[in-house]
Amino acid sequence: MKYTEDHEWMSLDGDIVTVGITDHAQEQLGDIVFIELPEVGTQVTKGDEVVVIESVKAASDIVAPLDGEVVEVNEAIVDTPGNVNEDAEGDAWFFRVKIEDTSQLDEYMDEDAYKDLIA
Repeated sequence: MKYTEDHEWMSLDGDIVTVGITDHAQEQLGDIVFIELPEVGTQVTKGDEVVVIESVKAASDIVAPLDGEVVEVNEAIVDTPGNVNEDAEGDAWFFRVKIEDTSQLDEYMDEDAYKDLIA
């Protein structure tokens, strides 16, 4: 797992990266009530706003942490956004991106560095 300073997590499997928000992020947001995900086939560039997430406290945008093509989205969290509050770093992932350059992940934090960030 790799982590961004924006409280996103990433998990690499071959050339597919699964992206979600951290448990810390969902705690800060509170009860999540709405999620809009990108469409499969969308080309994303690092820094692009790709997800809209709304909670009882705030609305936020989730940015693409990597360049690539969205190959899958988690429709279950669109239908039941509260799932993110239950399992943010597990079944409530947001989208999967096919990347060409896995070295893009090297600039992100490992779990220990992320824990230090949120401490």
